Amino acid sequence: MSTNPLSSVIAPPALVQRLPAVDTKAIQALDSAHFLHPFTDFKDLAGHGSRVITRGEGIYIWDSEGAKILDAMSGLWCVNVGYGRKELADAAHRQMMTLPYYNSFFQTTNVPAVQLAAKLAKLAPKVGERSFQHVFYSSSGSESNDSNVRMVRRYWDLLGQPQRKVIISRINAYHGSTMAGASLGGMSGMHAQGDLPIPNITHIEQPYFFENALPGESVHDFGVRAAGWLEAKILEIGADKVAAFIAEPIQGAGGVIIPPATYWPEIQRIVDKYGILLISDEVICAFGRLGAWFAYEKFGYKPDLVTFAKGVTSGYIPLGGVLVGDRVAKVLIEKGGEFNHGYTYSGHPVACAVALANLEIMEREQLPQRVRDDIGPYLAQRFVEIGQHPLVGAAETCGFTAGLVLVKNKQRLERFAENLSVGMICRGHCFSNGLIMRAVGDRMIIAPPLTMTHAQIDEMVALITRCLDLTYQEVKKNGWLA
Repeated sequence: MSTNPLSSVIAPPALVQRLPAVDTKAIQALDSAHFLHPFTDFKDLAGHGSRVITRGEGIYIWDSEGAKILDAMSGLWCVNVGYGRKELADAAHRQMMTLPYYNSFFQTTNVPAVQLAAKLAKLAPKVGERSFQHVFYSSSGSESNDSNVRMVRRYWDLLGQPQRKVIISRINAYHGSTMAGASLGGMSGMHAQGDLPIPNITHIEQPYFFENALPGESVHDFGVRAAGWLEAKILEIGADKVAAFIAEPIQGAGGVIIPPATYWPEIQRIVDKYGILLISDEVICAFGRLGAWFAYEKFGYKPDLVTFAKGVTSGYIPLGGVLVGDRVAKVLIEKGGEFNHGYTYSGHPVACAVALANLEIMEREQLPQRVRDDIGPYLAQRFVEIGQHPLVGAAETCGFTAGLVLVKNKQRLERFAENLSVGMICRGHCFSNGLIMRAVGDRMIIAPPLTMTHAQIDEMVALITRCLDLTYQEVKKNGWLA
C-alpha cells in the first residue's frame, strides 16, 4: 500500500498554471494593513511580513515566491485527504448551484445535512451499550465545545440536578478559542487574556510521561496515577457538583501528548464510578488520524459526546459538530422542550455536501485502515530512527501524528531553558528548508496528510533530520549544550 492513492481527482496542472502571478510585497502590505491574524503578535508580524501561500497539491504547498514546501501539519491538522481534490470542489459547486444556504431553524432541514448526520451515525461505532445516532452541527471545534457546555448543563438541569455544572479539563489541553472553548482548554497564555476560565471550569494535570513521571516510575503506573488526578479533583469539588470531564484522546496543540495505555481505561472507571459525562474532543483525532474513524474506538473508552471538525471536510470548508450519545440525546429529546441554542450555519448544506464527498474519498481509499496498517507503522519505524538524534530526548507517534522533544543533554534528558526558544529555532530551519513542522515549546510535532506514500515519509524524515542537524549546530555554537 505504499503507492500513492491520489488519482485524477487532483487539480490538473494546466489549471494551476493559469492562476495569476502574486505580487508578494503588495499582498504583504495589504496583509499588514488590514488582516489581524489569529494567535499572532501583530507588531512582530508587521515587522517582517507573512509568508504568502498560493496553492497546494497532494502533501505540498507553494508560496508566492515559488518555494515548494512539504506540509507535515496538513494545514492545521485537517487536510486529511491532501490538497487539490477536485471531487470536493465539484461537490461544493453542485450544492451551491442547487441550494447554497438555508437555515436549520424553524423546523426546516436540507438534504446534505440529513445525509451527513446519518453517515456519521453509521461511522461512529457503538462501544458497550453506548451509541451515537444524533448530530448537532456547528462550524468549528470551538463552537462545538461551546455547544457541549450548553448540552451538558441542560442535561443535568432536566434530570433535576442543576448543581452539576463543573466541567473538568486538563492543563495544556486545547478545546478552541471562544470564551467557553478557551476556558475548557488549559492553555495559561489564553487564560491570561479575557479573565478566563469562566466559572465552573477547572483543570487537572496532563498525562505527559516525559514531564510528569516520578523517578523510576513505569509508563504503566504513571498512566494509572495520572488518571487518578481526575478522581482526586472530583472528590475535591464534590461528585454531586461535577457535570463532565472533557479531554482529547491525545493532546494535539499541546504537543502531541500521548497518554499511556493504562490511562483511558482508568478514566472510564472513574467517570462510571461517579456518574459524570465524558466528552471526547476529537477535532484533531477523528477521521482516520489515529487509524480509526474515531479515536474513542481505538482507545476503547465510552464517551457521551464527541466533538468533531477539521478532518470531516479535510479543511476544505468550515464544518464542526457534536456526536450526541444516546443517553444525552434521549433526555434532551424526551424531557427538554425547546433547546435555545444553535448557529446560523448549523448544518450548512454546502459544508455538509463537501463532508459527504470527503468521507467517500476516505472510505474508497481506506485511509483510516491505511494509517492503522501501513503508513502509521512505517512512520513509527522512521521516528525510532529520529529518536537516535543527539538533540532528541524522546520521539513517539500515534497513528499519523508524531512528536519529539529537543533536549540539551540526551543522557540526562535535561531540557533547554524556555527563554532560549530552541523549538522556534528548529521551526525556523524547517521553514527555510521546505518543511512545515510545528513547535510547541521545545517539542516538535507533525500531523501530515493521510495520503502520504512511504517515499514521501522518507522525504519528510530526511528534511526533519536535516533541520535537527542545523538546530544542533546552532545551539552547539551558542554554547547551550550540556
